[in-house]
Amino acid sequence: MATARTAFWHRDKSDETRDETNDETLRRNFWRKFGVVLAQVPFAEDLLTAYYCAFDRATPLPVKASLVGALAYFVLPFDAIPDMLPLLGFTDDAAVLAAAIKLVTSHIRPEHRDAARDRLAAMKGQSAGA
Repeated sequence: MATARTAFWHRDKSDETRDETNDETLRRNFWRKFGVVLAQVPFAEDLLTAYYCAFDRATPLPVKASLVGALAYFVLPFDAIPDMLPLLGFTDDAAVLAAAIKLVTSHIRPEHRDAARDRLAAMKGQSAGA
C-alpha cells in the first residue's frame, strides 16, 4: 500500500486546523519514537500495521479512533510502565496495541501488513548501513 492512500480525517470544517496540527504532531512523534526504539520493540510490525490502517482513507472512523488511541499511547512519554525500564518498559504499550488490533482485526488488510513489512525492512536496512 502506498502511503499516498493515507489521509487525515475531519469531523467538521471548524476543527480542521486543530485536527491537522494534532494529527501532524502524532505522526511526527510516532516516527521519532519508532526510529529510536526500533531495535527494542518486538511488536514493531504490528505497530506499523496499526499505523497504516489508522491513516488509510478506507478505514472507518471508529476503527481509526481505536488505533490512533493505541498509537498515541505508544508515543506518550508518560504511561503505566515507563518505556525506559528494561524488558518491562513496552509491555503496557504492547498490551494496548494488541487489544486495539484484536478489536479491529477485520479492518486490517493485507496492504497494511505489506506496507508495514516494507517500511520495517527499509528502516532496518538503513540502520544496518549506518
